[in-house]
Amino acid sequence: MQLSWTWGRTVFALGLGSIFRLVAYRVGVRLGLNPVRRLHANIPTGPFFGPMSAGMRHERVADALPVAELKLKLFSYVPVSVGHLPPDWLANPLTGQRVPNPNRPWWLIPDFDPDVGDIKLIWELSRMDWVLSLAKSVRQGHPDAIDTLNSWLVDWCHSNPPYSGPNWKCGQEASIRVMHLAMASLVLDQARTLLPGLKDLIVVHLQRIAPTVQYAIAQNNNHGTSEAAALFIGGSWLTQLGDDRGKSWEAMGRDLLQNSARRLIGSHGTFSQYSVNYHRMMLDTFSMVECWRRHLDLDSFDAEWLDRARAATLWLYAMTDPETGDAPNAGANDGARLLQLTEAAYRDFRPSVSLGMALFTNQCAYEADGPWRDALKLLNVALPERVASPAQSLQADDGGFMVLRRGRCMALLRYPRFRFRPSQADGLHLDLWVDGKCLLRDAGTYSYNTDEKWLAYFGGVAGHNTVQFDGREQMPRLSRFLLGDWLRTEQLDPLTVAVHDVSAGAGYRDRSGARHHRHVSLQDSGLLVTDRVEGFKFSAVLRWRLTPGSWAHLDVGSEQAVGVCKIQNELGHTVTVCADVPFVRCEIVQGWESLHYLEKTSVPVLELEMATSGACRTSYYWGAD
Repeated sequence: MQLSWTWGRTVFALGLGSIFRLVAYRVGVRLGLNPVRRLHANIPTGPFFGPMSAGMRHERVADALPVAELKLKLFSYVPVSVGHLPPDWLANPLTGQRVPNPNRPWWLIPDFDPDVGDIKLIWELSRMDWVLSLAKSVRQGHPDAIDTLNSWLVDWCHSNPPYSGPNWKCGQEASIRVMHLAMASLVLDQARTLLPGLKDLIVVHLQRIAPTVQYAIAQNNNHGTSEAAALFIGGSWLTQLGDDRGKSWEAMGRDLLQNSARRLIGSHGTFSQYSVNYHRMMLDTFSMVECWRRHLDLDSFDAEWLDRARAATLWLYAMTDPETGDAPNAGANDGARLLQLTEAAYRDFRPSVSLGMALFTNQCAYEADGPWRDALKLLNVALPERVASPAQSLQADDGGFMVLRRGRCMALLRYPRFRFRPSQADGLHLDLWVDGKCLLRDAGTYSYNTDEKWLAYFGGVAGHNTVQFDGREQMPRLSRFLLGDWLRTEQLDPLTVAVHDVSAGAGYRDRSGARHHRHVSLQDSGLLVTDRVEGFKFSAVLRWRLTPGSWAHLDVGSEQAVGVCKIQNELGHTVTVCADVPFVRCEIVQGWESLHYLEKTSVPVLELEMATSGACRTSYYWGAD
């Protein structure tokens, strides 16, 4: 009965409109009512791009490579060796296992086919990041890259005939290809001289995207923004070239983009997925749309779209370390990274921030030059004259994010503020960063297609710096991508900037009556955290997920009514935890984190267990130097 009520509350929270769209899509495709089932098209033939014009300006981007050195990476992390020959588009690049019966219509391929494994491994190279790499090589002065670009596209088209096989299964994957092909045309200055082969390739993609866009809208996430962007870009492309088929796609895309910004991005900039990496994906999508709109001199989007794009840019600017480009690993992280026009590391968010700041705030994000400006050069976006002020603290109550900044230090406090479905149990999670290094960290995601053990660990309460009550999750997992009984904040201490510290706090009560309130104070050389817990039955476990290294206990004890634990690492960082009740357990255990999709590495985790209600005070000092 309890599970039934949980499902009912969750369905209501998701929204009846979204549920209706999802059901209508599935029924329509299954019964053949959706026109996507009746699509047929010839295989597009090349060439798709012509040689670079003689008068085009070369951009000496520092990391552009000749074709012989082209390097592909899965999820911007795992290297794939290919040389001049195109990869096998229907094989797992890690194992070599091919998709069985690849000529099946895409709707006959299950979402999680055990014979395929993680379908993201099949999709990854077909996102066509390499199109951008080869276009960049041409722009940098390697004209032979055009031949490779065309031959790879020909091979992809023959290996993936329209609407058959796994690479046509997802409308978002098709949309990412459209966006990357369009951005390559900007890099090569060929957007206004579309070759017949590329035009046909764009059309077959838009025909796949448009009939199922209601499913993307129902997701309330980056599926909707990606597919809207592809329809707008591809439709306007065709319209500008006199193909009237593009008008309805362009109008649909524009309308969906404006609605998506209004619905999915809060007034403080938080995106619906509550994820730093998915936020980057959304912002890159909006940046590509705006670059395209400016290049074709199309009408501006409405004022609210621009306001939300600006707020989303400033949100990511506040999260990103200016020296390293790294940012908290908060929320789901599937390795997605669009618009790869630089060889900057996957975890360097500065390229996306720089482009977004230039387009939506007319400011230069970072005063120093670097690879984070490559996209501006290659997409012919003027570098603004005004340099933005350093990122400040941010309270984004539209999604439950508190960014506390003080000098070289930053803390991120997550609190429950869910208008859309949460993907991780991270209520009152806390990140700590000093000099661009993460000292208290989020576990990340690891994989969407893995054992239940790892799904529960990385997305669950054990993967976060917070409290776990009675061995249960903060929110029950109803399916792979759906949590129930969404937490709600019942107490909020607004972000306060004072002379000696920056502070904030929040608290919640879970479905079983347990309460957790956390107050955070960030100072020049230390972090102070007070956790108050009550209402649980037998156990409250506080976890601090520490930076890798050698940590040693300096003091552990539970005398009468108090608990004390003090640890230190080889760098002299000390963590002291004092409670007004005894600790049942205080130990450092092995934990895990995932900084890249399909990667997991061990980290030490300090676990402190209490059996009765009380307050726990944690101090983390790293010193003034």
